[in-house]
Amino acid sequence: MESNKSKDSFLKGAIILGVAGIVVKIMGAFFRIPLGNLIGSKGMGYYQAAYPVYTLFLTLATAGFPTALAKLVSEKTAIGDHKGANKIFKVAYTVLLITGVLSFCLLFFGADYIVTDLMKNPDAYYAMLAIAPALLFVPAMSSYRGYFQGKRDMSKIAISQVTEQFFRVILGIAMAYYFMQQSGPKMGAAGAIVGATIGSIGSITYLIIVYLKESKQRKADIKASKRFKDESVSKILKKILLVAIPITIGASVMPLVNMIDNIVVIRRLVEGGFTRTEAVSLFGQLTGMAMAIVNLPSVITSAIGMSLVPSISESFALGKVEKARKETRSAIKVTLLVVLPCAFGIASLAGPIMQLLYPKEPASLGTILFTISPAIIFLGLIFSLNGILQGMGKPMVPVLALSVGMIFKIAISYTLTVDPDINVLGSGLGTVTAYAVASLIEIHFVKKYMGVKFGINEFVIKPLITVVTMFAAVKLSYGLITNSVGLGNSLATVISIVIGAVVYVLVLLGIGGITKEEILIMPKGEKLYKVLRKLHLIR
Repeated sequence: MESNKSKDSFLKGAIILGVAGIVVKIMGAFFRIPLGNLIGSKGMGYYQAAYPVYTLFLTLATAGFPTALAKLVSEKTAIGDHKGANKIFKVAYTVLLITGVLSFCLLFFGADYIVTDLMKNPDAYYAMLAIAPALLFVPAMSSYRGYFQGKRDMSKIAISQVTEQFFRVILGIAMAYYFMQQSGPKMGAAGAIVGATIGSIGSITYLIIVYLKESKQRKADIKASKRFKDESVSKILKKILLVAIPITIGASVMPLVNMIDNIVVIRRLVEGGFTRTEAVSLFGQLTGMAMAIVNLPSVITSAIGMSLVPSISESFALGKVEKARKETRSAIKVTLLVVLPCAFGIASLAGPIMQLLYPKEPASLGTILFTISPAIIFLGLIFSLNGILQGMGKPMVPVLALSVGMIFKIAISYTLTVDPDINVLGSGLGTVTAYAVASLIEIHFVKKYMGVKFGINEFVIKPLITVVTMFAAVKLSYGLITNSVGLGNSLATVISIVIGAVVYVLVLLGIGGITKEEILIMPKGEKLYKVLRKLHLIR
C-alpha cells in the first residue's frame, strides 16, 4: 500500500508541476509572440544575446544547490529527521544568497566587456544591465523551491512559478512597448527582459510567506526528531557540494554553449556573407522564435524530472530499488508519450505554425523549426534521465553526457553556419545532434546502474507507429483543408492539430501503446479507465 501511495505521489507531483508549466508556457507565449512582433527579430537578437549569459551566471550562482537540496531534504524527511532537513535548507539558503550577490556584481559591472569585446554586439548592453538584478533574487528563491521539492510539496513550487511568470509577462510587455516607442529595438529588448527581475521578486515574496506560515508545524516536526544527531554546518555544506558541484558543471554546459553560440554563429554568418543586422535577425529567428516552440514540451518532462529527484532519492534511502526501477520505466514511458507526438506534430506543421505565430517573418522560419523539431524528443529525455540519475546519486553522468554532446554542437555549428545556403540551420543541426548524443549516453548509464530494461516493442516500435500515423493524418488533413475546403492557414492549422491529437490517442489505445496497469497508477486512473472502457477504447 505504501508503494502505491509513493507511486501516486510521484505522478501527482509531476502532474502538478506539469500543469503549472503549461500555464507558464501559455503565459510565456503571450509574452514571446507579441514581443517578437513588437520588437522584431532584431530586438529578439538583443534579447537572446543577454538571456543565455544571464542563464549561465544564474547556473553558476545556484551551483546545483536546489537539486542537491531537494535530494538531501528528501532523504532526511524519509527517515524522519526533520531537524536535519531544515538545517540543510538554512545552510543552502545562506550560500545561495551570497552567490547571488556576487554573480550580480560580476554580470552588472562586466556587461560592457561581455557584449562589446566578447560578443561584438554592443547594442545588447542595456538588455544585459536590465537582467542582472534578477540574480539578487532568483538564487535565494531557488533555495525555497528546492526545499519544497524535497518535501514533495510541488503545489507551492507551481504557484511560485505562475506568480513569477505573471509579473514577468505583464510588466515585461508593458515596458518593452514603452521603451520601443521611445528608443527602438535595443531599449525595447531591455524593457522586456527587466520583467524577469520583477517576476522573481513576486515569486520569492510568495515563497517566504508560505514558508513562514508553516513555522508552527515545522517546529513541532523538528522537536519530534531531536533523537537524530545534529550535523555541523561544514559537514552539511560538504554533503551539498558533493551533489551540487557535478550538477552545476552539467547545468552550465548548455548555457555556456549557448553563450558560445552567441559569439560563433553571428561571426560565422558574417563571414559567410551576411551583414551583421541580417546575422542578428537570423540568430533571433532560431533562438528567440523557433527554439521557443521546441522548448514548449519540456514543461512536462522537466516536471517529471523534478518529481523524480526526491522520489528516486527516497527509494534508495529506504532500500526500495525495485520501486525505483518501476518509476524509471514509467517516467521514460510518459516522457515518450509526450515528446514524440509533439516533435512529429510540430514537424508536420512547421511552416503553418510559424506563419500563424509570426506572420511578418519570412517563410524560411518554418524551415528552421522543421530542422530543429527532433530536438524535442532528445531534450525531453534528458530532463527525465537527469532526474533519475541525480536521484540515484550519479550526477556526474549528465556532466559527461552533456559535455560530449556539446562538443558535437560546437563543431557542427562552426562548420556549417558559414555556408550561406545552410546558414543558421547549421546551429540548429548542431543542437539536435548534441541532445541526441547526450540522451543516448544517459540511457546507457541508467540501464547500467539501475538494472532496468526498455523493450524495443514497448518503447520504440509502438510509439513510432503511433506518431508516424499521426504525422500522415496531419499532413493530409492540412492539405485537404487548405486546398479543397479553402480555409485560411490559421484555421486549417488549428483544425489539423486537433485531428492529429485525436488520431494519436486512438492509434495509441488501438495498438496497446498504453496499458490498463499504466492508466490505473495515474492519479484518478480508475475513473479514466472506466471512461475509456465505456467508450470501448481499451480492454
